[in-house]
This record gives sequence, C-alpha cells and structure tokens, in this order.
Amino acid sequence: MTKIAEVKMLVETGKAKKIGACVQEALDEGVKASDILEAMIDSMGVVGDKFSAGDIFVPEMLIAAKAMSKGVEVLKPMLAGDGSTSLGTCIIGTVAGDLHDIGKNLVAMMIESSGFDLVDLGVDVPAQRFVDAVNENKNVVLVACSGLLTTTMPALKEAVQTIKAALPEMKVIVGGAPVTPEYAAEIGADGYAPDAGSAGVKAKELVS
Repeated sequence: MTKIAEVKMLVETGKAKKIGACVQEALDEGVKASDILEAMIDSMGVVGDKFSAGDIFVPEMLIAAKAMSKGVEVLKPMLAGDGSTSLGTCIIGTVAGDLHDIGKNLVAMMIESSGFDLVDLGVDVPAQRFVDAVNENKNVVLVACSGLLTTTMPALKEAVQTIKAALPEMKVIVGGAPVTPEYAAEIGADGYAPDAGSAGVKAKELVS
C-alpha cells in the first residue's frame, strides 16, 4: 500500500494516534503536502457518504474528523506558504433563538474537512452578525446557517434574506431538522444539506 493510501485508510478508520507519523513519512518520501491534504479530504468525503447512507453514525464520523485534524496539524507548516489549498472561508452559525450546536458542529467539521477555512459564530446568531462576519474575514465564499427548531424557521429566513440583501453574490447554504429543500429555495438559500455528510459535498459544489 502506498503511503497516501495508508493515510486515507487511517482517516476513514479514525486512527488519530497513527496518522501523524504516517503523514510525516509520506512527506519524507517526497509526497506533496497538498496531495496528502487532497487525499484526506477525499477520505472524509467517503466518511460523509457513509454517514448520509446510514452505514456509520456520529461517533465514527467524529473519530474520522479527529484523525483528519491530527493529519492536518502535521501538514499545516507546509501548507502555510501555499495559499492554493483552501477553497475559501466559510462562516457558520446557528440562527437567532436557537441554542443547538451538535448538528452545526458536525457540519462545521465536514465543511472544514472538505477544504474550507472555517469561522464558527456559535449559536443564537443574529442575522446581521453573519453579514458582519463576512466583512470582518478574508476570502469568505460561503455562509452556512443552521436551524434545528421549527420555531426558529423565521429566524433562518431572516438570516438568509439579510445576508442576500447586503451581499447579493454570497453563497448561502442552510440545514437543520425542520428544513426542507423547498423551504431552502423559498427563503432564497443557494443550497440545502439534509445532514453533515452531504453538507461538505454541497459546500464544495456551491463554490466550485
């Protein structure tokens, strides 16, 4: 097995303790840091697909993401000088009135694992705060708004419409238990993801 195949397998199986050394060995063999990162992103894509299909569950996804982040730690010094690795910055938050963050945290992890830089605004985020965060951060290409309660659907609508009014070109992706593709389209969002696994894939689609 090649080192890069080994790295991919370690991400998919969530072997956080072993991956750092394996990534370092791949670098020592002359594999480019960006190629290793791409391989790990592909692996998280596989993990996301398995999660969406119900073949694995939240704990398995979390340990795969942990392994990915351990691998990225080793790569970071090499990638710092190579601006081509990031797809851009994604701002994420749970909308005003909603204090749920588990789903949002999983989505954040999958979007970050797909190759974005991430700015997490946390929970109960007012609509204007999303706009301010876009203006405060560099190279923002995507805003992800999460709503987990039926009572916060109006806040989700307000968030999307506030972002779109201030930043017409900005791509906005929404999700959460009560959200449907129809509702996402109705409130003017560019994309919808039913779960964290597909959120990473959809995020990449929206900005590519």
